[in-house]
Amino acid sequence: MKYSIVFSFFILIAISCTQPKNTMKANSSIEILDEAALSLINPDAQIEVISQGYAWTEGPLWLEKEQKLLFSDIPNNSIFQIDAKGETSLYLKPSGYTGDAARGGETGSNALILDPQGNLVLCQHGDRRMAKMNAPLDQPKADFVSIVDNYQGKRLNSPNDAIYDKAGNLYFTDPPYGLEFNVDDPAKELDFQGIYCLKTDGELLLVDSISRPNGITFSPDQSKLIVANSDPEHAVWYQYDIVSAGVVENKKLFFDATSYVGKEGYNGLPDGMKMHSSGNLFATGPGGVWLFDENGKALARIATGEATSNCAFSTDEKTLYITADNYVLKVGLK
Repeated sequence: MKYSIVFSFFILIAISCTQPKNTMKANSSIEILDEAALSLINPDAQIEVISQGYAWTEGPLWLEKEQKLLFSDIPNNSIFQIDAKGETSLYLKPSGYTGDAARGGETGSNALILDPQGNLVLCQHGDRRMAKMNAPLDQPKADFVSIVDNYQGKRLNSPNDAIYDKAGNLYFTDPPYGLEFNVDDPAKELDFQGIYCLKTDGELLLVDSISRPNGITFSPDQSKLIVANSDPEHAVWYQYDIVSAGVVENKKLFFDATSYVGKEGYNGLPDGMKMHSSGNLFATGPGGVWLFDENGKALARIATGEATSNCAFSTDEKTLYITADNYVLKVGLK
């Protein structure tokens, strides 16, 4: 059994490194819903496949100094990289589960971010924690330091997405997707799915609990917090006013996509997202990547043809990288 797993893994790498690049996905398109979107995206922009052949891609992170894109392949417990030449290779394994006991489920890392010191921070599904890679970005190794792994003595579910504020406080979401049996896993210790803030003094605050917290980001001035809820029965984005670190008020509906769930061409649920410096939000959801203005008005949709998990900008915001099912995509922005 061990030999077949190793063989499959190397086949995966070979496929990822040798598949054709820069081909537009056949069933992808850009739908303009409001002319305000034209300041950010050209409706004729190509949606290019830059890597494929994975189990489920997530957590794209552009590294400017290294000129490479990192992304997670959660079921394969791995992080891959795409370099400046467009070549794909393994970056880190294991990435989210470091235990010895065999287990199923979504074990790998999910979102990847940088802390204020430039270290790689991972939402580790399998190890059920937020962790820092204890190695330089250009010399990766599976050596991790736990940042937080419990709330009031009970183990976290499986941290999913995260973001630091300007002061260094860490906000993250904690749905059950990394548990082997999801919300019904007997190892689940918390009876809710939380949105948290780990303050710089080490205090962990519960910001809110919703059915399936997922993607998380701030408004450009960090006065508002936006969180995706990846629940097919209530597929929405919420917005909160931030009063102080980890304290919010005025929770309101930012956008409700529940009516799109299950419709042809609208695979997926509210998931990862990134805030553009203009104040417009690029958010993965049913059918691809949605573009919203600051008030939650839908301006455009980048239809990927796949369930779409997350997205990330290049440093200059001229390229949007997208993880969707077994693909990594990119589209040029204005």
